[in-house]
Amino acid sequence: MENGAKRVEEEEEEQVVNPWEVSSKNKIDYDKLIDQFGCQRLDQSFVDRVFRLTGRSPHIFLRRNVFFAHNRDLNEILDAYERGDKFYLYTGRGPSSEALHLGHLIPFMFTKYLQEAFKVPLVIQLTDDEKCMWKNLTVEESKRLARENAKDIIACGFDVSRTFIFSDFDYVGGAFYENMVRVAKCVTYNKAVGIFGFTGEDHIGKISFPPVQAVPSFPSSFPHLFSGNDKLRCLIPCAIDQDPYFRMTRDVAPRLGYKKPALIESSFFPALQGVSGKMNAGDPNSAIYVTDSPKEIKNKVNKYAFSGGQDSVENHRKYGANLEVDIPFKYLSFFLEYDEELEHIRKEYGSGRMLTGEVKKRLIDVLTVLVERHRAARAAVTDEMVDAFMAVRPLPNMFN
Repeated sequence: MENGAKRVEEEEEEQVVNPWEVSSKNKIDYDKLIDQFGCQRLDQSFVDRVFRLTGRSPHIFLRRNVFFAHNRDLNEILDAYERGDKFYLYTGRGPSSEALHLGHLIPFMFTKYLQEAFKVPLVIQLTDDEKCMWKNLTVEESKRLARENAKDIIACGFDVSRTFIFSDFDYVGGAFYENMVRVAKCVTYNKAVGIFGFTGEDHIGKISFPPVQAVPSFPSSFPHLFSGNDKLRCLIPCAIDQDPYFRMTRDVAPRLGYKKPALIESSFFPALQGVSGKMNAGDPNSAIYVTDSPKEIKNKVNKYAFSGGQDSVENHRKYGANLEVDIPFKYLSFFLEYDEELEHIRKEYGSGRMLTGEVKKRLIDVLTVLVERHRAARAAVTDEMVDAFMAVRPLPNMFN
């Protein structure tokens, strides 16, 4: 087990959820995570409020509770926005693989929606230094993967006039580093161990990393973007396993004179083999990658996607599918655009009138279209476009 394991245990099950590992003997208990991390569930009133403030139809990930949790400051950001005060978005990616899988795309798809809906700037951190330390990659390979992953992120459709993408190896220094030191001085070693579970076997690079991911939450870390606007609020869309970093950040922010960042957090996109963890970039058969061909998608779904259907057609017709563990249905709930069709599948498959093969076929169609669309967009991203997104420059349309 990698370091940082912060365990949530019950007599009959155990789950591990931290920035480096997500696993469970059974399915992830999100209610327990909400209690552990001090979050709150998003409710329909929030979804309705986003629609009222932006005039845009709520994203599928909001409508279906993919992004399901937040902290109290999310409401403060919306209150301020309603008064005419803007905010900025911050999300990121740890580049440990050549290509992204569908689970990696989820925060970027949702962040793009937020950027367009609220018309606000966005900073995207590529933690190539983190993956160099945790995945035993060389500095050079980590930097190369960061640029390759940046192409997939850009292919999601971000607006270059409102988006700054940076890699830690290239950008850390100056005001950013000054904030890192300020954060580091506020967090004792015992506090870091309590949050992240570091042990005596971990090298000091790992222990020193959390401030690097914390300080993009502070506008003064980006003087070329937010000079003189140190009170600008930050909203962070991320998966809930990243929460420990930002609990630390929220604790120290007021001591440094900054607003606490707000989080809106997603559930995990499960591995093909079942709901006990998230997709793993180290296991190609656990994930659908944006580089997979239609044939590979079909093979992975048919061969590896765990089914909640019964062991015989007769039993399936009698008892129906267990939708709580059925991966084809779970994936459709993430990516099938039409709510009415999803509800139809829920009723027909759950009652046994629809068979697993039919659901898998529909999923293959949906994923093939999604991946092929992304592949085409990614192929159009040039090195010059990457340079433009990563250039340290003002953003001309930040709040327009």
